[in-house]
Amino acid sequence: MADFYDTIARYYDAENEDVVDDLALFSAVAEDTDGLILDVGCGIGRVMFHLATEGRTIHGLDRSAEMLARARRKQAQRPDLRERCTLLQADILIDALPGAKYGLIIITYNTFMQMYGDGQQRSLLKKLAAVLDEGGTIVIDIPNAGEAYAAQDDSSVTLERTFTEPESGNLVMQQSVSRIERTEQLQYISWIYDEIDSSGLVHRTVAPMILRYTFPAEMDLLLESVGLRRVDRYGDYDGNPFEGECPRMIVLAQKSR
Repeated sequence: MADFYDTIARYYDAENEDVVDDLALFSAVAEDTDGLILDVGCGIGRVMFHLATEGRTIHGLDRSAEMLARARRKQAQRPDLRERCTLLQADILIDALPGAKYGLIIITYNTFMQMYGDGQQRSLLKKLAAVLDEGGTIVIDIPNAGEAYAAQDDSSVTLERTFTEPESGNLVMQQSVSRIERTEQLQYISWIYDEIDSSGLVHRTVAPMILRYTFPAEMDLLLESVGLRRVDRYGDYDGNPFEGECPRMIVLAQKSR
């Protein structure tokens, strides 16, 4: 997955830098927690820097060197954030975490889905539970699997969005083609970026990835298996209840008592 994000880092930055839908929710959760925050899969630092501007101290962890390079450039332009944010390149499933306890651990926007191999999601939760402070909270933000399973697969190429990539000034058309293997709970997706330069030449980048869907009862069992318990669950970033047709499954978990 690090290779995937190294490949698309420039496009990801242009697409997502101004995404703000989830920020208020993470701010609200952070208000109710104390101590250090760990941002798992921090990427370009979008959520991390937002929380740091509110006075939080954060460790941002990511496998992708290119994504972290972009985060470091943003941090360098903000002297007020330099001491509040520590960026770390590591594979959380393999590498040791910093010797710290965290009052809040956030796994933002589909990062949890990227743990798709046998037992990877449980391994991740077990490792995070070990560094979660007593009374601390883990937040996991993923899509509602029920909604995805209800959609019809047609294997067609879908135009997701168009945007201007600021470094080149080129127009980029982002497309995708995907299929869901429902018995495996896996989505196989290829992102296609067609960048059109000033002469009209199209430069295509294709980046495949695999994501794993997790259902509500399954998530509860995963949490329980590592000594955590769900304390809340939302269906969107406004904090509405999780129900059948909601777009997201946002789970808040703490250590079992």
